[in-house]
Amino acid sequence: MIDLHIHSYEEKIDFAPITDKVDLYIKRDDLIHPYISGNKWRKLKYNLIKAKEESKTHLVTFGGAFSNHLLATAAAGAKFGFKTTAFVRGEKVQNPLLTMCTLFGMELIFVDRESYQNKEFLFNERYKDFNDVMMLAEGGYGNEAELGCREIVKELTQEYQHIFCASGTGATAAGIINEVSHKNLNTQVHIVSSLKGGDFLKTEIGNLLENPNQHFNLHTDYHFGGYAKTTPHLIDFIKSFSKKTGILLDPVYTGKTLFAIQDLAQKNAFKKGDKILMIHTGGLFGILGMIEKFS
Repeated sequence: MIDLHIHSYEEKIDFAPITDKVDLYIKRDDLIHPYISGNKWRKLKYNLIKAKEESKTHLVTFGGAFSNHLLATAAAGAKFGFKTTAFVRGEKVQNPLLTMCTLFGMELIFVDRESYQNKEFLFNERYKDFNDVMMLAEGGYGNEAELGCREIVKELTQEYQHIFCASGTGATAAGIINEVSHKNLNTQVHIVSSLKGGDFLKTEIGNLLENPNQHFNLHTDYHFGGYAKTTPHLIDFIKSFSKKTGILLDPVYTGKTLFAIQDLAQKNAFKKGDKILMIHTGGLFGILGMIEKFS
């Protein structure tokens, strides 16, 4: 049985100046599980179900040294009875996140950045003759991930004028867009790229949409220098929000997304009183890679 009890709910937030103009809610997917949190669980769920159905016992995936996807896969593997292995991008390092991965039983294989680009080769070189091994894409991207992320919208208790979500690969975004369309909601979906040059997400998201012409808003100006990049202004914003609300944001995804909502609200991009929902996609262990910037 592949299932977790979902603790997520929609929480109304009081955080000026955003809430001076709109009603802000956050869907607390960060509360799903301490380690398999947010969209990490959403993207893993149907992959794990597929693995069980196909009698796979070993999950192999990919990520960087502070990848929340790696930690989620390791924890899910331990919980649901899978062996796990990860190809880790870059030189061999030790950090708290990777240590937790190994505590959950994950084998780590460090590969140089050039070799890491050819993930299919890395996988096939070791595992092509093993019928019990399933390859999971970096970040969990794929059709099963999209299917799991539809459940974010299925769980909502009310309708919103705007839904915001961070994006790194596009699977979470596609699931949300597909389900908003399926339910015929009068909701604008906003995707905030955490990467510099995020226009490529139009293609990645489009590849997973039921209707390739489905409209969504892609915001590419809130990357703060690129993936896992930040600025003192963003750090101060995250610290202020966490202090006032008791909700942690990470500097890679959710911090940038909420900053985008505030900036757009200040630019009068919304109607007075609009209900805005931000999806909290978890990923809080990303803070560990930038801990010195918060001190």
